[in-house]
Amino acid sequence: MRVILLLCLLTLGNARLHQPFNITAFLQNNEIMMADSDDDDDDDDDDADDYDEDDNCPAGCHCSLKVLQCSDQGLISVPEKITEETMIIDLQNNDITEIKEDDFKGLHKLYTSVPLLQLADGDPGKPASQCGRVRFHENKINRIQKDAFKGLKKLHVLELGANPLDNSGIELGAFNGVSTLYVGMAEAKLTAVPKGNICVMWYKISKVEEEDFRRYKNLQRLGLCFNQIKTVENGSFSSISNIREINLEHNRLKRVPPGLDHLSYLQVIFLHGNKISKVGVNDFCPINPSTKKTRYSIISLFGNPVKYWEVNPVTFRCVTGRRSIHLGNFK
Repeated sequence: MRVILLLCLLTLGNARLHQPFNITAFLQNNEIMMADSDDDDDDDDDDADDYDEDDNCPAGCHCSLKVLQCSDQGLISVPEKITEETMIIDLQNNDITEIKEDDFKGLHKLYTSVPLLQLADGDPGKPASQCGRVRFHENKINRIQKDAFKGLKKLHVLELGANPLDNSGIELGAFNGVSTLYVGMAEAKLTAVPKGNICVMWYKISKVEEEDFRRYKNLQRLGLCFNQIKTVENGSFSSISNIREINLEHNRLKRVPPGLDHLSYLQVIFLHGNKISKVGVNDFCPINPSTKKTRYSIISLFGNPVKYWEVNPVTFRCVTGRRSIHLGNFK
């Protein structure tokens, strides 16, 4: 499985978004065998890895190599009768309006939904075991039921962009039981941070509140770029102590969000394109030098009205090197 996704990422990294993509042909041309990573069976029977377009394949879809292709079919709901062996699902560009509780029931081997080339912004390549994704881009989804993704333990990325989804359409507990690290819902209608492991971009979110992330202690990557965030309440990040990356670029922040100095594992913080005019000496690093803290690989502050020559160099005492600090270029 690791080989599959690495080849996909390397081969398709420069592809254009929303370009038609023949998954089956790609896999066959690269001589990739779709095999479950937990399967120790050495059987060479090709039928073990394929299933044909027969009664087991949802109407209007194409099934092969554990791949279910249902894009551009005018579907109004997630297809029924999806075989438990399915590992890849493509449901983009349909008319699906709702994701229901049992839509993915029993699909424990589900890793991904294509197109694999359409990686969400800020989502660099990860080990294959962490790249599972489901993509519902460009549908008409306005509601997600409670427990809609329950049991999808191998799912790590969920893409719901370009849907008319607002906060009232996400039921409490919609993401229960999912180990997802990244949920993309760009171009939706959210006005507040949804209660889930998230990357939300291009919204009208104006503030981050203390209770927004309390139930998601394992969140590792948070993206809230291109919003209208003016304030981040003190303690908002205290419940996500395992966070590795925070992206708050292109908002309306006037100060560095409080609490970053207490995030022991935070390595990347994007704050460029805001209205930050002053940076405190303890905004990023622990006050106590004996406190264990993973060093920053990126602190991005360019495009802010901060006078970089007035920033005390001690402010960046916990970065890997001077190239990790991005300042200046404010117009």
